[in-house]
Parts: sequence; C-alpha cells; structure tokens
Amino acid sequence: MSRIKTIGILTSGGDAPGMNAAIRAVTRAGICNGFNIKGIYRGYDGLINGEIEDFTTENVSGIIMSGGTILKTARSKEFMTDEGKEKAYEQIQAHGIDALVIIGGNGSLTGAMEFAKKYDICCIGLPGTIDNDLYGTDSTIGYDTTMNTIVECVDRIRDTAQSHERIFFIEVMGRDAGFLAQNSAIASGAEAAIIPEDSTDVDQLARFMERGIRKSKKSCIVIVSESPKCGAMYYAERVKNEFPQYDVRVSILGHLQRGGRPSAHDRILASRTGVGAIEAIQQGQRNVMIGVRNNEIVYVPLSEAIRSDKPFDRKLIKVLDELSI
Repeated sequence: MSRIKTIGILTSGGDAPGMNAAIRAVTRAGICNGFNIKGIYRGYDGLINGEIEDFTTENVSGIIMSGGTILKTARSKEFMTDEGKEKAYEQIQAHGIDALVIIGGNGSLTGAMEFAKKYDICCIGLPGTIDNDLYGTDSTIGYDTTMNTIVECVDRIRDTAQSHERIFFIEVMGRDAGFLAQNSAIASGAEAAIIPEDSTDVDQLARFMERGIRKSKKSCIVIVSESPKCGAMYYAERVKNEFPQYDVRVSILGHLQRGGRPSAHDRILASRTGVGAIEAIQQGQRNVMIGVRNNEIVYVPLSEAIRSDKPFDRKLIKVLDELSI
C-alpha cells in the first residue's frame, strides 16, 4: 500500500446509471486520503491510447445526478490481446499509475483480473452493470434505476393493453440473468416473466397461456429477458400462430433502460463502494470487487465476482405465479 500514490479510474462496458456517482466518490475519497487521481477516458481503449488526465474535485463537481459516464466507455477488443494489455501497461508506467479502479460489469472485471495477474498491478472493481449479475453483492450500480425505468414503461404500456385487450410481450435487458425481468414483473403487476433461470423442460409460454389467459382477463403483460434466439419477438410469433384469437404486440425497451438520472439507492451504492475502493487500497487489498451484502461493505475476489452463477431466488417465481392469477 505504501507505494501506491496515484490511482487511475475508468468505466468500461455498458453504461449504467450511477457510474458518475462512483467516479465522484473514488475521486473525492482518494484526494481526501492523499492520493493522486487520474481519469482514464473510453475504458480500456483509452488506457491503451493514453487518454488520461489528472482529476481534481472540480472534475467531478455536479455529476452525482447525471446518468451515463463522464469518462465515456467502450468495449475493447484490443485489450483482450496480449499486445493490447502490454500497451496499457506501458501507459500506466508512463503516467505513474500504481492502482486501477474499474467500474463495470462481468467483462470489465474479467479484463481487470487478467491484467492484474499478468502485470501484478492492484486492480479494484466496482459493480457497475444494470444486469445485477455480479456474484458477491446484493445489488449492482444501475440496477435499481433501470428497474424503476422498466416499471414506469410497463405502467404506460398496460394502459394500452387494457384499452385494446391485447397481450404485450415486453423485452428487457439482462441477457443471461433474469433479475430485471422477474423483479420488474412483480413490481409492475405483470402476468408472467420469461427468464433464463426458469428455462427447464417446461415450456414457459405454454404454462403461461394455460394459467394466465382467462375469459375475464383478455389483456396481459409478459416481461421477457432479451435473447438472440427466444426474445419477445419469438414468443409473440408463437402466440400469433398457436393462439390466433389473441391480439399480440411487442415492445422492446432497449437502450431506454440504460439512461436517466440515477435513483437515490444507486447514488448511495455508488458512493459507498467508491469510498470502499479507496479504503481497500489503503488496507492493502488487491484484485477485489467492492460489494455490499446485508448493508455491509465486502471485498469479493475478482475471480468470484465474475462467476456466472449468482444465486437467483426461485421463490420470486412462485410470488409472481400466485399474484398473477
């Protein structure tokens, strides 16, 4: 810890509401504790290309309420190569950076773990992803805001669904994790959620059609986790073909879910984990993600944080099933 004097911050991968609050927290907590802070623009690509500048408290003034990231972000293919990592390390040496704080999701923290192993540099991760799929933290930065955005959109769509007596399949982000779909379905009073964690031998659509459509319930909302093979369009087409008596529509929320002012919860989470990153560096921690479990800051090894099997509470499926009758 004694040799760490300068900390670099970058945001990587998909943007998430609250990233700016995290940048602000790392910068101000770092300066408060005597560190030099450098902002790295455009993620790992910016690190490779030397897009680095000194950060002061003025750089992060007035950004806690802003969505997106002032440092910009990117998904870097070059950083995945040995040549790219070598260029990044040369830039770190040239700018006197002793430790990195990486704000991002699974791919970003995987890159940090590999980089730390190769060059023995201190890397601290902050869980910045709307998917909530990082192991070891109850929530990720951006997840709560995105959940609120989805619920607001579903509330509006339901007005049309009821007026026209339609079935709406609403596709949300999440890819391999159904946290957004399942919880937004409960919060919005949807009739069903189709998620990867429930992909058993049971046909989720057939199960929904059997129990969810009744004579007294001609309008329905189904939340679907995005998927290249069986997203909302796939299920809508099946209903049109198998149940032609129903009027079906699709709404894909897309990147609408990523933007907007972060919620109070995400601002607090970003602030706590940002301060936690500086505390971890002071304590000599290396190559960990800062999470919050049971309202306590925890240090999660990067190798554990990027595991793909973050526990999904299957009781939530039962909750939605019982409440959607």
